[in-house]
This record gives sequence, structure tokens and C-alpha cells, in this order.
Amino acid sequence: MLPTDNKTSPLAAPITSVWGVGSERAKNLARLDIFTVEDLLLHKPRRYEDRRKFLSIRELKTGEPATVRGRIIAAGQKTWKKGARGMFECVLDDGTAHLYLRWWQSQAWMADYYVTGREFLAFGKIESLRPRTFEHPETELLETDADEFIHVNRIVPIHPLTEGITARVMRTLIWRALEKFETQITESEWAKLQFGAMPSASQAKPSTFNLQPSTSLLPSRANAVRMIHFPEELTDVEFARQRLALDEFVELQIQIQTRRKKFEASAKALSCAGDNRLIKPFLAQLGFKLTNAQTRVLREIRADMGGLHPMRRLLQGDVGSGKTAVAACAALMALESGFNVALMSPTEILAEQHFRNFSRWLEPLGVKVEMQTGSKKTGEDGGWRMEDGKNARSSILHPPSSIFIGTHALLTGGFDLPKLGLVIIDEQHKFGVTQREQLVRKGNYPHLLVMTATPIPRTLGLTLYGDLDLSTIDELPPGRGSVKTFIRVADKLPKVWEFIRQKLAEGRQAYVVYPRVEENVDGLKAVTKEFDSLKTKLAPFRVGLLHGRVKAAEKEIVMADFRANQINVLLATSLIEVGVDVPNATVMLIENAESFGLAQLHQLRGRIGRGAHESFCILISDVKKPGSQDRLRVMEETTDGFKIAEEDLKLRGPGELLGQQQSGVPQFRFGDLRGDIALVRQAREIAARCLK
Repeated sequence: MLPTDNKTSPLAAPITSVWGVGSERAKNLARLDIFTVEDLLLHKPRRYEDRRKFLSIRELKTGEPATVRGRIIAAGQKTWKKGARGMFECVLDDGTAHLYLRWWQSQAWMADYYVTGREFLAFGKIESLRPRTFEHPETELLETDADEFIHVNRIVPIHPLTEGITARVMRTLIWRALEKFETQITESEWAKLQFGAMPSASQAKPSTFNLQPSTSLLPSRANAVRMIHFPEELTDVEFARQRLALDEFVELQIQIQTRRKKFEASAKALSCAGDNRLIKPFLAQLGFKLTNAQTRVLREIRADMGGLHPMRRLLQGDVGSGKTAVAACAALMALESGFNVALMSPTEILAEQHFRNFSRWLEPLGVKVEMQTGSKKTGEDGGWRMEDGKNARSSILHPPSSIFIGTHALLTGGFDLPKLGLVIIDEQHKFGVTQREQLVRKGNYPHLLVMTATPIPRTLGLTLYGDLDLSTIDELPPGRGSVKTFIRVADKLPKVWEFIRQKLAEGRQAYVVYPRVEENVDGLKAVTKEFDSLKTKLAPFRVGLLHGRVKAAEKEIVMADFRANQINVLLATSLIEVGVDVPNATVMLIENAESFGLAQLHQLRGRIGRGAHESFCILISDVKKPGSQDRLRVMEETTDGFKIAEEDLKLRGPGELLGQQQSGVPQFRFGDLRGDIALVRQAREIAARCLK
């Protein structure tokens, strides 16, 4: 949305306001989400063609994309079997050589379109010179009309299209919209605030441009819109994109910061800074000293919890960096102040691990630790009560100074927790924003601490979590064993199993991770199918099985046996990526490693290296598709979760990186969260100045 637009702006006019768009064409454009003039002007090209000089057909080289211009000298459909759809082929001639254009799915309209004598542009690449052939090329019919200057002898945009809208039509409509509405694309107040008098494109040419420009060198918005569609030089495109991306980031940052200001204006903080009467004995009996990073983060949390506004803080730290100990201290601050605490985890395994740790740490201090999951809850007597699968509808009241640990069950309407002072959400990327707010609303503006062991790339942290303050534990506790990572092909598995048996004989334990629960058509390994084979392969060592379909009671038995070294090898799915802490486990074998994201592989690897022994992560992959091995090599080269997160963002993008659970991923036309960190930072500063 353009920053200055409102419902009365000419840019909000229906697309039929552009000459040449009737009701039928408007229906076609709607399939591209183009409904208004603004939508058309912001329809981003997917690539560009320099049509100031074409290659001749004779100059074409194999494997290199190119655009050529020529006339059709022959066209027709070829079939080899009766009833088969066959192939449509035409021959293009430019006076230097012939070029065959082939489409392997012939359609009826082709014979009426690719007519002998017509002149076409064709974009593609040849795989062979005998004969020169473009398969499934992009083509455009050249016509001599008043608009021809838009389509040839210049750099032209190639836009995403749909049925009934050709590249030529789309380009013409955008040109007409620019001619009619360009003067309406005025600068917003924030732009005037930031830029003063805006330089024109000619005043700020791309020759002064670098990848992290001063915003004072960016073009006006009107010039940027024209340059993104009809650049004078290809370097203009990135110049214009950055200006339009900055607009998107500023708009988002204004929304985020406005929401934060409204929240701070309406919400009064509960005083939860504590008095150290529980924290001091807790730290004394913890058995290890907090790192400098943990201490620094705790100071930030205490300042928030004793401040004027409720804390809204994101705590990120690599696997094993000690976030749980920090969370325990934050909980104790609230408990010292007479308030209850709720801690929500995405899985029962992780919730149960937290319950064990917090019970061991806090119950000696007189703190009540209770649990609420889908299958279990603790009663007033501290014992287990099995649920029958139905949600208890009666309100459950608990005395002050207690901490409740659970899963999504904490969100149920029948669960109530008075005097809620602090909400802690672990592995927050597994929850949606709505679930986060649902738990917070159970109290009267409690403090909120969300934690993640999947480090968040900087651009995502400044956008998706822009309404949260950020704390980072960037230091690992001393005394941890090193972790080495190796990539191996399946042919090396016999040696890998031999190595694992050797480590088991030394008394260590191992994880084996497969991507599927049951066998699927994709050919990826499944734990249920491989379980019996693995037991035979590793006998007499004992193998346990864990996946999402195992009943909660069975999961607890398996995990208890694994922690006690009664199970030597745990065969599991990625379910164990969080919530499993067994210091004696030193080997992690992951098959079909290419099917996991980098962040997920890093989380899985974080299950080892938690004790003093040297640990080994072995990634098995035979996939040779482009980029697959490069992606896995990142795991081999670094154990730094922050570097891995940045690489994961570059390789997969924000949507895939965060998954379906996180519904707050912004959709940008021009912004690129993989590379626009400088623009995001500038947008935050601009929004802050604007809101003042």
C-alpha cells in the first residue's frame, strides 16, 4: 500500500479506470490480485530483457539464455502416435540462421497464433546446435502500432501473467497507468521527514548507488515506480526496488511501533522485580556459575519486570546456552513478588523436562511446581492424575507463588490461574502469535518472556518480532564437549554403524533420526519400518522407539529408560529436536538429512555435546540436486546457530524457515528479508521519528 493512499486517492480507483481495461480484462487481472490502479502499478516484474540490441540466431551459445527476433517461416503440430497430443513446432528465421521453437503440449490456439509471416521475440536457451532449438520458450508477437516504442529498443519488463493477459498487454496497461496517475504518487509525510526535497532519478543516478545506500540518494517514489517498470539501465532496477522496499518496511514498522505505543499507554506493569530471597539460594545450589551473557540478560529482564510497562521480551540463545536457568531466575522474580508464573512448551516431552528441572530446582525453596498437559496434570497433592481425554471445565485455582508448566492445555477455557505475573513461552516459533496472546490474556497484563533456541536472523527479528525487545545469550557455558559434524553417503553406512557400536561399547548413547513415522511414496526412511532392522543391526545394545504417535505414557517410559542408560540407542523422528537433555548421548545419526531444514538439523545436533565427552553428528544424504550438498556443508563448517540461521534464511526464505505455525510472516512485493537488513534498520529509525 502506498503510504499516502486512502480511500479517496485516485490510486485506489478500480482497475477499469485504466484505458483498455473492461469487465472481462478486469476479471483476468483479478487472478493476479490486481483490482486497483495501485495494484497494477505495484505489479513487480519477474525479470527484464534488454531489447536495445538482440543476438542473432547464429550467435546463440548453448546453455546461455538469450532473446532473439525473427519471422515464422513454418509452423505446425507433430504427432507420433494416433490420438497423442503431440508437439507444436515453429521455425524462426532472422536472416542469419533458423531457430526451432517447440512446445511438448500442443494447444489448439497455437496454430492461430504462430502464423507464417508474423514477427516474434523469443526468449530461452538452446541445449544443442543441431538444430538450434528453444524448448517451451517465452514469446511475444511484435506488432507495428503506436505503442511499439514501449516493447522494443529499450529495457522492457517481463511481468507475471495469467490467461488472457499477454506480456505486451500488461506492459501497455502499466505504461498507460503511469502516464495518467504518475503525478498522484506523491511522497508521504515520513518521506518528507526523512528525505527533505526528494532528488529525481537523474539527480541520484545508480552510479552513486551501493548495496547499503544512504536513503537520501534513493529516488522519489514516483520515479521509483517508473524505474521498476521501465528502467533506463538495468542498474536502475535495484535502485528503485530499494526505495519501494523501504516504503514497505516503514509502513510495517509504523504499525508495529504504534501497536507497542498503544500497549504501553494502556497497560500498567505489575511490580515483579523481586527481592532476591529465592534467587540467591537458587544460584547457590545450582551447581554452576552463570555466564556473563546470562547475567547480562537477567539484568535486562529485572529492569523490565520492575519497570512502568509490562515486559515484552524475546530471549534467544543457541542450543545449550542456558536459557532455562535464565527463565527460572525470571520466574523466581515474579514468585518473590507474590505472583504466579505460567510456562508453555510446544511438546509434552519438553514440558515434562521443564517440570523435572524446575521441580528439582525450586521445590527445595518451597515453590510449588505444577503441570498441565493434554494427558497429565498435577493435583494439589503433587501426584499424577490421568485425564480421560476431555478438558476439565471447572476452574482450577492455585495458591500464590506457584509455577504452572504445560503445553497448549494451558490455553483451555477451563484452566484459570489468578495473579498471573509472568508468562514464559519456550520455542516460541512453534506457536502462532494468536496463541501467545491467548495465554497472556489469562492475566491482567502479565510480563511476557518468549524464548527460542532457533536463533532468529536479524531482519526477521526486526520485522516479525519488532514489538518485542531482544535479549541474546551469545556465550556457551564452559565444560561442554566439542561436536564434530560429517556428511556421508548411504554407501558408507556400514562403517558408520561400526563406529556407533564402538561408542556404545565405550558406554556412550546415540540418537538415530529418520524423517518419517511410516513409509511414504517419497522414499524417505520411516522409524516404524526400520525399527526391527535397527534392533538386529545393533544387538545386543537396546534400541528404543519414539515418535509423535506413541502414547504419552509410553513416551515417558522410553525417555526415562534412555536417561537411565537402560536404552542405548533412541530411534526417533524430529520430535526430539527440543526437550531432550541426556549428557551421555554423544552420537547423532540423521538419515535423509537433505529433507530437514538447517535450523532443524542444528536443533537435532543440539541434543548431543551436552556433557563433557566429544560428540559426533553424522548426516547421511545421497541427494545430488543443486544446493543440497552446499546446504549440508554449512552444518559441517559451523556450530554457530546464528550463522546457520542467516544461511537458512538465504536458502529457504522467511516463510519456509518459520513454518506454517507462524502466521505473522509479512508479505512484501519488493522487500527481501534475506538481504535488506540495512533498509529494515533505516525503516525502524524513520518510523520512530515519524511517530514522535
